[in-house]
Amino acid sequence: MAGKLYLCATPIGNLEDMSLRAINTLKGVDFIAAEDTRRTGMLLKHFSIESKLIQYHKFNERKQVDNIIELLDQGKDVALVSDAGTPGISDPGEILVRAVNGKGHKVVPIPGPCALICALTISGLDTSEFKFIGFMPKGNSKKPVLEKAMSEHCTVVFYQSPHDLLSTLEQIEKIDNQRKVVAVREITKIYEEKIAGNAKELISHFNERGIKGEFTILIEAKEEEIHTISQGIVLVEELLEQGQFLKEACKNAAKELNLGQRDLYQFMINKGKK
Repeated sequence: MAGKLYLCATPIGNLEDMSLRAINTLKGVDFIAAEDTRRTGMLLKHFSIESKLIQYHKFNERKQVDNIIELLDQGKDVALVSDAGTPGISDPGEILVRAVNGKGHKVVPIPGPCALICALTISGLDTSEFKFIGFMPKGNSKKPVLEKAMSEHCTVVFYQSPHDLLSTLEQIEKIDNQRKVVAVREITKIYEEKIAGNAKELISHFNERGIKGEFTILIEAKEEEIHTISQGIVLVEELLEQGQFLKEACKNAAKELNLGQRDLYQFMINKGKK
């Protein structure tokens, strides 16, 4: 019988967040694949877990994927853990899961802590729809990422290193100095903190208090512009002057202004456009 791959969530700060199922799973598997075996080793020691550790990180992932699949082929069970939180979210686990699924082996989630979900639920921002964009890049690639993120009509969440936090907040302020931003740091730890305000207010806060810990940043959704049917008619007439046929012009205008194509077309017909 083939082995199974378990995606085992581990605490992101508070050891009491380790679930009984996670402990029993890690005790029961043949191998535990970890990003940092020293860090994971301390966790395993705390819970008296003796399963064998193997390294799996972004520098050896290609080779280790083949090795882990071979272990599964042999009927060995393997648990994957990240340094903290749920594996497979912005870490090498994604590649392993895709490969294991491709080989037909079963992947079993062992739920638990996840920084982005914890931050989202306490943010006070809209949780009905959100977009997670991983780790914020540094340097020149940051600006286009933030511009795209801040054009989204839903809450945007990303991970941020402390060393580049002010640079990110300064860029957010340039794009929209009124947009609400929430910074959550050290989730589940002693100095857990949530700071909300516009980018300028957060910059002032961190300049005064200092910057420590790992951050999850959330940006308020961009408000949807509400367009009227009158604006739609104006755009349709402009498109007609450019040579588009009526149906095509109504379709394009409706799409651009988020209006009903049928309603717009009917208005144009009533105006006598043909």
